[in-house]
Amino acid sequence: MRGHLGRWGLSVAVAATLVVTGAAPVTAAPAADDRRPLQVAVDDLHDLGITGVQGFIRVDGVPTRARAGVGDLGRGTPVPLDGHFRMGSNTKTFVAVVALQLVGEGKLSLDDTVERWLPGVVAGNGNDGRRITLRQLLQHTSGLYNYTNDITVLNSYQGYLAHRFDHHETADLVALAMRHQPLFAPGTRWDYSNTNYLLAGMIIERVTGRSWATEVGNRILRPLGLRHTSVPGDRPSLPAPHAKGYQQWAPGGALTDTTLLNPTVAGAAGNMITTPSDLARFWQALQRGQLLKPGQMAQLHDTVLADTFQDFIPGARYGLGILFTPNRCGGYWSHGGDVPGTSTANGVSPDGSRVAVLSLTTQLAADEEALAVYGRTFRLMDDVICGPE
Repeated sequence: MRGHLGRWGLSVAVAATLVVTGAAPVTAAPAADDRRPLQVAVDDLHDLGITGVQGFIRVDGVPTRARAGVGDLGRGTPVPLDGHFRMGSNTKTFVAVVALQLVGEGKLSLDDTVERWLPGVVAGNGNDGRRITLRQLLQHTSGLYNYTNDITVLNSYQGYLAHRFDHHETADLVALAMRHQPLFAPGTRWDYSNTNYLLAGMIIERVTGRSWATEVGNRILRPLGLRHTSVPGDRPSLPAPHAKGYQQWAPGGALTDTTLLNPTVAGAAGNMITTPSDLARFWQALQRGQLLKPGQMAQLHDTVLADTFQDFIPGARYGLGILFTPNRCGGYWSHGGDVPGTSTANGVSPDGSRVAVLSLTTQLAADEEALAVYGRTFRLMDDVICGPE
């Protein structure tokens, strides 16, 4: 369900088909040339129907910010230049990094089964935690059903209004997935499922005795000085400054304000809040080896073919909480994220020297409009990572 929280990151991936090529690597242009496309890109995205767009790039140490549109349709105020937004499924990359840090410390193994740490949690209807490993959770090869397909608050305006402030227990959300048979035997295919990361978060808590959110704060946010990135708990609002998010539930329909949402519905699969500059700092630190030992960096980047993305991103491969997208100069690493009314796109070069982050505060319902929007975001990623053609 493109544009909804039920498939955080998939809508971003869909549009990459508009920009992916199989060309040989090229030499990047000077940094100054790479900064020019940002304002043009955010203006283009606003013209395509996105109410507010924030952009941030850093090329060889030089940062550039840009914005377009309004942060509040009613008041007409400008979108913040570096405002807070819900990162959605980009949360998964943070959770995967924590899990890999624990692997590096000898407290976890990627070959540990879910049953070892969470006995009896993955069971029934053909689901078997004895056959699913931590690696398969982090890599979306478990075959587990995606619980967000069954969450009313994410799939209709009536459901959103009725349930936007509801608290959700992670165990209850996992139980929703257990009502369904697995999509395939563990390790035999790839398909994106938010259920995987709820379980990964639960394993982190079982291993450390602290919540995944606490571990993310201690191991990533504080060491990197990400003061504007947070795990909000039950708080339905965003810190100031922020733009409002607007969801279009049906093609041609009205835009509705979906800013307020209790993020426990997302848990470790997608409930974090950040800013463009903070998220860019995280991606660069990750790719520069500041968060993981070399062995765990290799595990992070050990990819499999992203089977269900191939129609949209030919050659796309998924590591452990991280997506590799081929492009005209080789490829880049990223993870998209979507919540009702908001999405993020990002990309970082393999060496961490080039990064781009976009926050968009509208989810459009028509396929052709969404493809145009996301195609434009990925064209910017290509320009930043590779330099102008």
